[in-house]
Amino acid sequence: MQLPVQSQSTIYAEPWETGAGPADLAEIARVADRTGFHYLASCDHVAIPRRLAPAMSTVWYDPVATLSFLAGVTERVRLLSHVAVVGLRHPLVTAKQYATLDHLSGGRLILGVGAGHVPEEFEALGVDFAGRGAVLDEAIDALKAALGPDEFPEHHGKLYAFEGLGQRPRPAQDRVPLWVGGSSPAAVRRAALKGDGWLPQGDPRDRLPHQIARLRRLREEAGIAEPITIGAITEPLYVGEPGWDVGRRTLSGRPDALAESLRAYAAMGVHQIQVRFRSRGRTELTDQMGAFGTEVAPHLN
Repeated sequence: MQLPVQSQSTIYAEPWETGAGPADLAEIARVADRTGFHYLASCDHVAIPRRLAPAMSTVWYDPVATLSFLAGVTERVRLLSHVAVVGLRHPLVTAKQYATLDHLSGGRLILGVGAGHVPEEFEALGVDFAGRGAVLDEAIDALKAALGPDEFPEHHGKLYAFEGLGQRPRPAQDRVPLWVGGSSPAAVRRAALKGDGWLPQGDPRDRLPHQIARLRRLREEAGIAEPITIGAITEPLYVGEPGWDVGRRTLSGRPDALAESLRAYAAMGVHQIQVRFRSRGRTELTDQMGAFGTEVAPHLN
């Protein structure tokens, strides 16, 4: 699941999140750790321009700091950047941050990357917004080298070049999974050719089969035999019968009925689903997480 509190876009944030903070994040992470969630995810924005602030808000926690904080209060759950806009930073800086996170967490990092969509962020940091796709493509290649096993990684490209520069600690994992986010044609192609996983950006159910088929076709045409982890973001969920208006798009009801609905994602070829629960406070959220983990998730595998 994507963590609440750490990003508060009006598209999905619940009203109670505006008054929440570190203690709430820590408790939610502990519950996720106990109840079998595969990962917790944190978003990435450096600064939000005034024109977008009413919709996006300016509350966007730094993902490395947030996931590192939560690594210290959890033991099992994996830590995903969904997604890091890696083109905003030099790959050696990104590698240093995330390699340290993987080292400190005992190998629980999943590095999710994306192109970004806010021009003002790129302009303020001196990065070409129009060319962000090419920047991301090379940044992925550079990060694969910088997060690999070599203490002195090497990369020579059009935008970045480094060799003879050592970085320790190395990641605890032999290979940090790199998942590519986005649902545009370019993002799907990037995921197919460069990713260990694909994180779609809100594709509805009826669009996913076409996207998955294209991703698989691109990998086959490129001769890539390694498996790829295909994800999906589900509709909002509420386990049980809500006594309040949870919105018409929300899936609610008995655990077995929810599980039956969610199994349709597996039938499409999806390997992991990211869930979001409707809630009026932290306790209701953690209750929902617990109910999902114990009553719904066992029916999904």
